[in-house]
Order: sequence, then C-alpha cells, then structure tokens
Amino acid sequence: MNWKPELDELARREAFAREMGGVDKVKRQHDQGRLTVRERIDKLIDKGSFHEIGAVSGIGEYDSSGELQKLTPANCVFGRGRVDGRTVVVVGDDFTVRGGSADASISAKPLMAEEMAHDFRLPIVRIIEGSGGGGSVKTIETKGAANLPGGIGGTRWYRFTTENLSRVPVVALGLGSVAGLGAARLAASHYSIMTRKSAMFVAGPPVVKALGQDLTKEELGGADIQTRAGAVDHAVDTEEEAFACARRFLSYLPSSVYELPPTLPCTDDPERGDEALMNAVPRNRKQVYKMRPIIESVVDRGSFFEVARNFGKPIIVGLARLEGRAVLLLASDSFHYGGSWTADACQKVVRWVDFAETFHLPVVYLMDCPGFMIGLDAEKAATIRHGVRAMAAVNQTTVPWCTVILRNAFGVAGVVHQPADRFSIRYAWPSAYWGSLPLEGGIEAAYRADIDAAEDKAGKLKEIEERLNRLRSPFRSAEKFWVEEIIDPRKTRSLLCEFARLAEPLRKPGPPENFSIRP
Repeated sequence: MNWKPELDELARREAFAREMGGVDKVKRQHDQGRLTVRERIDKLIDKGSFHEIGAVSGIGEYDSSGELQKLTPANCVFGRGRVDGRTVVVVGDDFTVRGGSADASISAKPLMAEEMAHDFRLPIVRIIEGSGGGGSVKTIETKGAANLPGGIGGTRWYRFTTENLSRVPVVALGLGSVAGLGAARLAASHYSIMTRKSAMFVAGPPVVKALGQDLTKEELGGADIQTRAGAVDHAVDTEEEAFACARRFLSYLPSSVYELPPTLPCTDDPERGDEALMNAVPRNRKQVYKMRPIIESVVDRGSFFEVARNFGKPIIVGLARLEGRAVLLLASDSFHYGGSWTADACQKVVRWVDFAETFHLPVVYLMDCPGFMIGLDAEKAATIRHGVRAMAAVNQTTVPWCTVILRNAFGVAGVVHQPADRFSIRYAWPSAYWGSLPLEGGIEAAYRADIDAAEDKAGKLKEIEERLNRLRSPFRSAEKFWVEEIIDPRKTRSLLCEFARLAEPLRKPGPPENFSIRP
C-alpha cells in the first residue's frame, strides 16, 4: 500500500487550480488582450523556476458523500522563482476569479508573500489586477457584517509592506484595472509599471460618478494621468515590456539591504572620451540642450535605465553603470524650466535619493540648476518646503556622491548638489556658471543709479554685465579654491569610473542609519 491515491487527488486539485476561473473567463481575459496570472508569472521569471505555494487553496464544492466535485481557486497566486538566476518572491492577482476582488481570495496568501520576502530577504514582484481590498459591495451580504478597515487582525499586511520598502527591492506591475488596495499595492513600491491600456484609481468610475465626475477608466486613472502625477513610474505598451523592465530594474540592485549591488563585467573602456561633449553645452546660456545624450556618453554604453520620466521633469533620474558598478544618476534637464527645481522635481529627488541610500548606490549628479522655480504657481505649490525636504534627504545620505557642474548652480537649490559637511567629489566643466543669484534681472536693480546716470543706458548695462561676467568665470572661483577642479568634458567618463571604483569599498551592507520610508 502506497500513497498514490492521495498524490492522484493532489494532482486533480492542482489541475482545478490551473483552470483558474474557467475556460470562459480565461478566454475573456485573452480577448481583452491580457495574459492570465500564470502566463504572466511564466514570462516574468526564468523558465521552469516557479515554486508555487498554496496552489490548491480555494473554495471546494462537495457531493453528499464528501467527494470534491469542483475547486474554485483563490485568486492570488504566489511563490518563489528566479530572475536572471536570483530568487525572488512573485505574487499575482487572478482576474479570472471574481475580477481579482479580495472576497474571492484568502488573505493569508498575499500576506505570506510579503512575509517571505521580508524574512528571507528576497525581492518581491507584485502582479496586480483588481481591487485586492475588502471585496465588492456584495461582500457585506456574503459575510453578514461590514468590514472595518484596519480592524482586529487586519493590519499585519500593512506592516510588512511598509517594512519591505526599507528591506528588499519591491516592484509592482499594474496590468489591468487596479483600484482601492490594489492601487495602494502598486504605489507602495520602489518601481511601478503599468501598461497603457491599464488604469489605476482609489475608486473607479461608478463611485466617482457619484461626485458628479463622469469619466472613463482612462480619463480617471490612465497611464498618462498616473505617470505625470508620479503615482506610477513607467508606462509601456505591452505586458512583455513590463516584465522586461522589472527584470532590468532588479539587475541593478542587491537582493536586500544586507547585500551590495552586483558589479557586472564591463567591456566599455573607462577611459573612453567623446568629442561631442566639447559642444554639448551651448555658450549662449539662454539656449537649452539635450542632457540624455551626455548621460549616455559618460556611463557604460546602454546601461542608463531612466525612471519616472514623466514626473518632476526638470530632474532626470535613473540607474546606470560605471565600469560595471551600479549607481543612481541625477541630471538636470534644461528643456523644463531651465532645470529649475519645481515642487514635483523636489519630491522626485527626495524619493530617489532615499532609494539610493536604502540600497547602497553611489550618486552621480550632472548639475545645471538655476535655482528653485519662482513665481506665483511655484509659491502655491510650496516649492520651498519641498525643496527643504529635498535638501534634508540629500544631507542625510551616507553613500558617496560625485557632482559634475555642467552649467548653472544658483541659490538655495544650487547648494543641494552634494551632502552637507562631508567630503564628496566635485568637478566643473568650463561652461559652469554660479552664484547666489543669476545676474540676469538683478543688475538693473543693483546698479540702478549708475545706469540712470549714464547717457547710454543700454551701453552702460552691457558694460556692467560684461564686467561682472568676467568675475563670474569658474577660473576665478578655482583660483580661490572655491571649486576643486575644472575639467575637460571629455575626461568626465574616466573620472566618474574612478569615482565608482573609489566608492566601492565605502559601501556597507545593512539598513541605512538615517532612513525615512517614502514609497
């Protein structure tokens, strides 16, 4: 006598689980251009590496003799898998069962996924489609009572999702309609992705209509809305692109804060110079220029991975490699307010500087910042308050910094180009230009008497501008050792690669000392 009958029964129950919501529900998912949760997991992780947990959990239907006739699986699928050979936790909503609503799930499953990531120090990837919260409107009738959000035993999941942000990489993919707690799960991540056919909102169009706002899903929470608001980091056309982005993002990071980011083999010459950098910054300071080609020129070829491109546009943020070593890269974009820090740009700096500190990534900043954004809209947005928070985030970092000043460095925002009161490496291009205030617009006020007394007022203004601009030369600052080094732009890559080498032994695994949790 052996245990084959029981194993046959296990196989039968597992077959029920693989049917998900049934043939018709699976077909509907495919007809709408979306993959099922199991297909998504297979495409995300290394082939054949998925080890599922709790596959046969769900709601069983039994006959009068107690024999199982049908099993409707819980609409949460989770387990362990490998991404590029490294173990990660994967947890996904099954929209084919009750539209991904939590009243068809077993709450212990998504909770256990978070616990496993936390306790085994593994990255976690959430595949989200549905609400994943307290269920549907019908739940109150099926349960016989109203659910109290955060009631007895109802907050354990929130604890682990919060702690995981300070412990392991968290990636979230929104691949359909994502609402309520599902939206919170998507936003509570280090990197979030949605497809352009997806939508995310706290409450969907039927609920919002009660407020007098009759909107489609896309109008309420489509990809353009959410990426511009900064609620989601990246929008892609296909689910396959979303999986590729998730894998690439993880490639720059350690499995947890108790490890260091991996260094990859590099075939790109660290001494490579680029003649195009000699003309990258125009002599005319009012003329904008493209920063992204400069980034691509100085980092390892093809290694720059930009995040949150549609939010806080005066600041470009991304992950990159220097001689195979991962860094966080910040850069100014003069195409947006001349690179001035707006309120949302400051929020972007806070979030990603915290991220670099969490995962021990050295920071490189290619700077061209004329100051905080000014004007009525900037004041209404409390720009200075967000700016001070950005300054605090930068000053609280312990990871190594290297700043290259390409052009502007003015005012209080100009101060926030490296951590305060500790050594950081800093260089300036010959095109650099700095001061407490830009000369433009200030000369006429400061030299009003001289200009008014002159017969040729325009000529006098030009004479004063030329005189002050000669004093504004970066060579004058270097002469007084107010800036450390002025460099040939073509040497930038070589110096940044050297910085990454110098920074490598300074990175220490473990929780950051001054960390503040900000998703």
